[in-house]
Amino acid sequence: MPLIDTCGARLHYQDTGTGPAVLMLAGTGARGRTWHLYQVPALVAAGYRVVTFDTRGIPPSDTPELVTVTDLVGDAAHLVERLGLAPCRVVGSSMGARVAAELCLERPDLVDRAVLMATFGRPSAYLTALTIAERAVEQAGLVLLDAYVAAVRAALNLSPRTLADDRKARDWLDIFELPLPGAESASRLELDADADRFDAYPKIATACLVVGFADDLIAPARGCREVADAIPGARYVEIPDAGHYGYLEQPDRLNAELLAFLDTKEPA
Repeated sequence: MPLIDTCGARLHYQDTGTGPAVLMLAGTGARGRTWHLYQVPALVAAGYRVVTFDTRGIPPSDTPELVTVTDLVGDAAHLVERLGLAPCRVVGSSMGARVAAELCLERPDLVDRAVLMATFGRPSAYLTALTIAERAVEQAGLVLLDAYVAAVRAALNLSPRTLADDRKARDWLDIFELPLPGAESASRLELDADADRFDAYPKIATACLVVGFADDLIAPARGCREVADAIPGARYVEIPDAGHYGYLEQPDRLNAELLAFLDTKEPA
């Protein structure tokens, strides 16, 4: 299991393929191996070197009690530097996209171009309410049934089109019911993750592709489009029939957009 020291944390990472480097940043609670089902094989086949990792707060990487966005940005920057990836292409989803945007702002020298999928400049009212509710459940010490948690996760993260297919719905529910190894020791992301960044995004000079998923409840496509509008020169693409996990629900459509953007010879 390869581990690398960044800025005060050890991160578990995987380095696959050869060629121009792509760093992939997963969302809150997601492991680096999430990308290995569909995106990593497609990128490696296209001639890229792909680095994925478990963020600080997700075992087997170090798990301090609290993790901030500043921590996550610093870890990504140090990973790029320690592995000699710069300037690299950066792909992030959800919180990973927020981190990628901050990396473009703080260390543009490290980023050749960035893909921000399922992102937001500020959390929606629904996401804010959901976050408050989840923290209240945690603070109350309540333990929810695995089957209930699986059903809620499916409803929040998948397209209604996926859930309408009984076979696909059952497969996803089975996955969501599986316990996440080390989940009991995972860190909590601090409140700075909720910051409004629309004043900062116009300062991003890196070429960006913003991807929205049409049926996303966590990061609605409308908010993704607003992020694209705020970043000078950013291009926006929307993937239909996809929820927050659109890169897993519609991998062929997502990968086609991803490769087309990453393969661009000149900055978009």
